[in-house]
Amino acid sequence: MEEEWMAYDVKARKKVKIEDPKLVTLKNGRKAIKGTSPETGIALFRIISPEQAKKFK
Repeated sequence: MEEEWMAYDVKARKKVKIEDPKLVTLKNGRKAIKGTSPETGIALFRIISPEQAKKFK
């Protein structure tokens, strides 16, 4: 089962499900989820914990 990732959409002014989530690594080594908003189409970004990154599929 795919986990649903939520992030705040500043254009829609509410939390939405991240569409097409991808795991990315920042320059400082932290992990994050990057994707798009299904409502407005803008880019969404959410920093996650190392435990959450291990569970990402």
